[in-house]
Amino acid sequence: MKFRTSLTERLGVSLPIIGAPMAGVAHGALARAVTEGGGLGMIGVGSTDRAELIAREAPVASDSGRLPFGIGLMAWALHDRPELLERTLEARPTLVSVSFGSPGPYVAALHDAGIVVASQVQDVAGAVAAADAGVDIVVAQGTDAGGHTGTVGTLPLLQLVLDAVDALVVAAGGIATARGVAAVLAAGAAGAWVGTCLLACPEATTTAGARAKVLAAGETDTVLTRVFDVAQGIAWPEVFAGRALRNRFSDTWHGREGDLAADPVAGRQLAEARKTGDYDTAYIYAGQAVGLVRQSRPAAEVVRELGEGAALLLSERLAELLGDERQRH
Repeated sequence: MKFRTSLTERLGVSLPIIGAPMAGVAHGALARAVTEGGGLGMIGVGSTDRAELIAREAPVASDSGRLPFGIGLMAWALHDRPELLERTLEARPTLVSVSFGSPGPYVAALHDAGIVVASQVQDVAGAVAAADAGVDIVVAQGTDAGGHTGTVGTLPLLQLVLDAVDALVVAAGGIATARGVAAVLAAGAAGAWVGTCLLACPEATTTAGARAKVLAAGETDTVLTRVFDVAQGIAWPEVFAGRALRNRFSDTWHGREGDLAADPVAGRQLAEARKTGDYDTAYIYAGQAVGLVRQSRPAAEVVRELGEGAALLLSERLAELLGDERQRH
């Protein structure tokens, strides 16, 4: 089943689904699987990732040039790491998202290379600024989302952003089933940006231990916190906390970020836990939709179910809502 929407036409895909560029999780294999399922898969590039990651993973995502794919960059990191943008341009992706800071300095170069530009925003001011900077797709990312995000829920943010900008608007945060995709499409979004529902897919780079934690988690088991960035000394802007599964480390330090920053032992404990896969201390970024993730399934299967299921739900619901009216005419 294919959708024909402004987003699918722009990206050359059959379903209005974009796989979130989750740094450390979404590399070439996951991006390719999402695209093979009908959506657009993206590679996530973290602030500390080597530029070689892009050159290595892009051919995997595109299946050596056969498939469209995207790359996600962090605006706040690009000023000091211009090589990330250089390697991205060399990779020739279909879509690049520049988020968590102003995309303005990078839009022209991406457009000159024929690349569609997106930016994740967390409030109306950010949406207007992104649209004014010339981005093609504004991603309304609610606090429901996993990873770094804002404080406004997806549904109110989506409505506000749709009213505020003329660019294509995609919804992100809390979307993990066909019902979620159908809901945001019915509200006016051009598509859905999904990440948490892909965490347990075999193509993700998550470890077996992390997948088990994701599958066991419920919708109340996440926390929006800065503790993991503070402990690592990563210079994420303070306005962007990260939504992760709660664990012993976050329970101990959340709300005590000042004390944490002054405690080198805690930082070393986190680093060691990441190496050994001790997820009572190490982090797993995940959104509130984690409670809907109950199986480890191929990403292409997940994406097809999201898109095709949404189409069926929308058609059935529309027929139900307008049934009497149609009969009268």
